[in-house]
Amino acid sequence: MTHFTKLTTAAALLLGTAGAAWADGHSVSLTPGEEINMVLLPKFLGILVFDQANEGAQEAHAELGNIGELLFVGPTPENSTAGQIEIMTTSATQGQGAVMISNNAGDQIVPSAVAAQAAGTRVVTWDSPIPSGEGEDVFVAQVDFASMGIVMADMAHSILGGAGQMAVLSATPDASNQNAWIAAMEVALEDEKYAGIELVDIVYGDDQAEVSYNRALALVDQYPDLGVIMSPTTVGIQAAAKAMQDEGLCDKVRVSGLGLPSEMVSYTMNGCAPEFALWDFRDLGYLTYYTAYGLASGQMTGEIGETFNAGRMGDFTIEEDPGRPGSSRILMGPFTVYTAENVEAASN
Repeated sequence: MTHFTKLTTAAALLLGTAGAAWADGHSVSLTPGEEINMVLLPKFLGILVFDQANEGAQEAHAELGNIGELLFVGPTPENSTAGQIEIMTTSATQGQGAVMISNNAGDQIVPSAVAAQAAGTRVVTWDSPIPSGEGEDVFVAQVDFASMGIVMADMAHSILGGAGQMAVLSATPDASNQNAWIAAMEVALEDEKYAGIELVDIVYGDDQAEVSYNRALALVDQYPDLGVIMSPTTVGIQAAAKAMQDEGLCDKVRVSGLGLPSEMVSYTMNGCAPEFALWDFRDLGYLTYYTAYGLASGQMTGEIGETFNAGRMGDFTIEEDPGRPGSSRILMGPFTVYTAENVEAASN
């Protein structure tokens, strides 16, 4: 199934001009120079991938000539849920035009998000959506969540040689993106191809390095036959790989999941984390900003079927989210699987 539409420059010129009506099959080209105050709200501060998303948003902010303010604010890791709710509430009372949130509060964010919408603030989720979709205008998805589950199952299958025990080291219990990826992986593991793989446990490291490090070691102690720790979080995968390296366990327990090449290159080259995957968070921040700017400026409606131009990334179409019926998403893609063959080049 095609989840989004990419058009060549020539095709875009043929199909529409600035402000063209999407109902006629045209792509909306956003008019720059509006004054819209916007907030980029990560799960919490201090994580490199969120800093990269901010770089992408700042790039789009300058490119679109928004004379309003772009704030990059977030809670601490220890106060993520309450902090995100507080910032969402404050943003609405401040009259922010848009809040772009990587949701770490599950559906607990809904009342403040609904209130923000009622106050005229557009709510765009990225990286991690609102599970129910309530209070959310659109979700900018980095990859198709179902395909991410298959990728993780395939990496485990490759590392284990088709058979063995796997455990999951996730971020937080309320991280809807993590939960969706893990659920998709569990569905994928039901296929006969993965019959030899046993998922023994799912634990949470709270996206904190020390906690994740200790949880990885606890998994090894609890499951003597464990072969892979699958961590779909950049903090968790790096912490787990370091734990296996420090304990001299890389020949026995390998690590996989989602990580940054610059942070994982040494662990991939020494065999602790032979395969992992990720996408470009700068692109995710850039696309999210274009989406929020279009909605907050009134140039986009956010309706399913609407196509718009996102600068250097091309054209995208809003579609129904297959994982959350009644909600909408924009699918960015693609992800890349990193191994010893390509991780060094990607880490530079």
